[in-house]
Amino acid sequence: MTDDHVDYKRRRLLTVATTGMGIAGSVGLAVPFAGSMVPSERAKAAGAPVKVDIGSLEMGQQLTVEWRGKPVWIIRRSQEALDFLAGMDNLLVDPDSSMAQQPAYATNPYRSIKNDILVLVGICTHLGCSPKYRPELSADTDAPFLCACHGSRFDLAGRVYKNVPAPKNLVVPPHRYLSDTEILIGSDEETA
Repeated sequence: MTDDHVDYKRRRLLTVATTGMGIAGSVGLAVPFAGSMVPSERAKAAGAPVKVDIGSLEMGQQLTVEWRGKPVWIIRRSQEALDFLAGMDNLLVDPDSSMAQQPAYATNPYRSIKNDILVLVGICTHLGCSPKYRPELSADTDAPFLCACHGSRFDLAGRVYKNVPAPKNLVVPPHRYLSDTEILIGSDEETA
């Protein structure tokens, strides 16, 4: 075939049309793909902060809520239980909470903002089991949190005992008080 028989106008038209169709097809594929990367309302809610009313929480009582698919425990501790925590240091792996398992405001002997209210993620730091809360032992020589799967034990501040499988204290999630009777779990910023 010689150059005399080539229709350059038609070739240019076909090139432009093919390029246009390719771009339109790419955009058509990219829009749903990009849309699938935006979290759904359900996913957003699963990671959203959770408001909890603790007004009716009695001494020694545990309240469990879900945040980010994990159980979060809220426990009201008695003065007797708080006094007992002070003499436990020699039994614990990390009595001063120097491992980063809590926000800075909970790096204290009680691992809490308010001494009488404990907020913990209820998942063992060994293999992810959920320890059982035994309130009858909260001011005794045994641990009030026991992970029956492998024997890890934690005190009433969520600090891990020595010589158990769990390597770290239970996690204190970010939280703040909205009032004397309401906690926001999942946010510790004042702007939230």
